[in-house]
Amino acid sequence: MIRFDIQDMTCGHCASTITRAVRAEDPQARVHIDLAAHRVDVEQTTASAEELRAAIQDAGYTPVVVAAG
Repeated sequence: MIRFDIQDMTCGHCASTITRAVRAEDPQARVHIDLAAHRVDVEQTTASAEELRAAIQDAGYTPVVVAAG
């Protein structure tokens, strides 16, 4: 699992945009959003933490990896 801190994720639209970005990179990934904590947990299947970070950044957000396993 990879955990991202995304402080500029502020609404449901942000959460859905980030989810789409992650799934574009890894279609089978499970995405868990905690909007209040600005946290996104991804159980990836094929993508690396860096690939997912880049996809989220390309969608317009500033993800910081806080845990990768």
